Amino acid sequence: MDELDRAIINTLQGGLAVCERPYLEAAQRLGVTEEALLQRLAQLLQQGTLSRIGPLFQIEKIGGAFTLAALQAPAADYERIAAAVNALPEVAHNYARDHALNMWFVVAAETPDGIARTLAKIEHDSGCEVFNFPKLREYFVELKLTV
Repeated sequence: MDELDRAIINTLQGGLAVCERPYLEAAQRLGVTEEALLQRLAQLLQQGTLSRIGPLFQIEKIGGAFTLAALQAPAADYERIAAAVNALPEVAHNYARDHALNMWFVVAAETPDGIARTLAKIEHDSGCEVFNFPKLREYFVELKLTV
């Protein structure tokens, strides 16, 4: 990663302008062309340095819901269960953990009822009890990492 890549990551963590051409505005702040910025972002995504570029929003304000959930998958069946969990469109991401509850995942749905249906399906398909850890309170941390 060179200095321009670092500048791009550090700058874009503060957000993109809400305008007709947000990448042009960001590119001007960085002193590069819009095309150069878009090309660098594509490379950072392809290399896996960045996993996504997109907004963060409160899904509950538009009627949706999300939750953190976990289960204890037997080691011998872990990969099969992980594949089944990850195949669901409602599962945003899934993490293996060195803990009794060794599989943690985030579920997002269009409605709160969608969370219950998805967790019930995971429980049925996996044969494992699913523990739901819904958000009780919203905190705004604004974590920015400097590279």
